[in-house]
Amino acid sequence: MNFVKINFVKVIVVALSLVTASAVAQTDIPLADGEIRRVDRETQKITIRHGPIPNINMPPMTMVFQAASPALLDQAKPGDKVKFSAVQERGAYIVTRIEPAP
Repeated sequence: MNFVKINFVKVIVVALSLVTASAVAQTDIPLADGEIRRVDRETQKITIRHGPIPNINMPPMTMVFQAASPALLDQAKPGDKVKFSAVQERGAYIVTRIEPAP
């Protein structure tokens, strides 16, 4: 019975890793304009006031996104103007790339 539980946990961990990896690997996603409003490194979430995000059919608004990796939040701070990409996977909105706006 323990063997089954351990293998089930391994399957879940691998599945979650693949979902995150697929989000990060999508570099061809168009960049949206935004302004960072809040960064929560503890929960790996970032709040961005943004323009339209066509690839996920999202109109302009202020939205809380999950970060695809903690490294995305390292240089982010409230007030920064940014270009970013986001995807929607399994009901979650995930920021996959952030860079300073020119």
